Amino acid sequence: MIPIKYNLRSLVVRRVGTLMTVFGVALTVSVFVSILAMVQGIQGVFVDTGEPLNLLIIRQGSQSETNSFFNRDIKGIVGTMDGVTAVSGEIIILLNQERTTGGSTNLLLRGISDKTMELRPKIKLAGGRMFKPGLRELVISKTVSGRFKNTGLGDTVKIGKTTWNIVGLIDAAHTAYDSEVWGVYNEVSGEFDRPIYSSLLVRVSSPEVIQSVKDRIANDRRIKLDVFREQEYFAGQTSTATPIKVIGYVVAIIMAIGSCFAVMNTMYAATAYRSREIATLRVLGYKRRNILLSFMLESFVLSVLGGIAGCLLALPVNGISTGTMNFQSFSEIVFQFRVTPRLMLEGIVFAAFMGVIGGLLPARSAAKTQIIRALREA
Repeated sequence: MIPIKYNLRSLVVRRVGTLMTVFGVALTVSVFVSILAMVQGIQGVFVDTGEPLNLLIIRQGSQSETNSFFNRDIKGIVGTMDGVTAVSGEIIILLNQERTTGGSTNLLLRGISDKTMELRPKIKLAGGRMFKPGLRELVISKTVSGRFKNTGLGDTVKIGKTTWNIVGLIDAAHTAYDSEVWGVYNEVSGEFDRPIYSSLLVRVSSPEVIQSVKDRIANDRRIKLDVFREQEYFAGQTSTATPIKVIGYVVAIIMAIGSCFAVMNTMYAATAYRSREIATLRVLGYKRRNILLSFMLESFVLSVLGGIAGCLLALPVNGISTGTMNFQSFSEIVFQFRVTPRLMLEGIVFAAFMGVIGGLLPARSAAKTQIIRALREA
């Protein structure tokens, strides 16, 4: 093997070309990691939502709570089943609200019962107070507050035909509930004259009774509803991230092709510049495969350095909060970019792959260099 220090010194001697190539790879990797951090953030919102002992009941055939509705008397039937410890009947209303930055989108207004906070222990009051029954009052996620007009603590917002007061902020620990507005069920359903439930959230006593409760609900002809584990239901909504993921990979592939050509150009230049060195190495007894591996190593090191730099460039987006459309519920979903160690590792591997592809042809060209011809040209 040719000593590694030879390759490292070669990169230092050609530092301008080295830096340009590293910078090109870094830009590609930073875009790749940033887009996947967005996908990771969206998926994380849904995957982290739900309690292991909670079941969610919606109308048969409904893909989400927003297009589900059924009679309220079903709550009493489910609540008396063996193994069920608590039930919350809730209603979902889509509100079209104007963003502070312009344009409008839908927000989820959830009418909740007195059991809701018990069934969702991750959700905490982050400011103000909880609403009072009998009053037109709301609490709103602190991540949504301020993203839309008239959604700050103490503001008033018109919903339906009346004006509602925002009296509190909730922290839903970066789950799907961080994209919602909550009010008392009776007030919300009364405002829109909809005496129905969109869903039932059910707590069971232990993991062992989950399947039996699901079977009883599925087999009860009076109910005729679909039952999901709460975690399973929200995990199924991660398809919202699919379009962004596809776009991200397409952009990454296009940029990766450009980066491969940049690496290839740098290595071809190195081959032409070092023809005498290559011939000398052959005279000293190094075989063609040694030359090939040596140049591949340089290309690999260039790209890995670019991958590391690209991951560092992507770090500032970590934790940035933004929103997109949830195509299951047709409402705004708020999430944070998540640049995880695994994602950074994927970025470096992606860069290394570009280095191998981009360095293969120049390395073969260097390995095939004729000794006599190279010495004459030098």
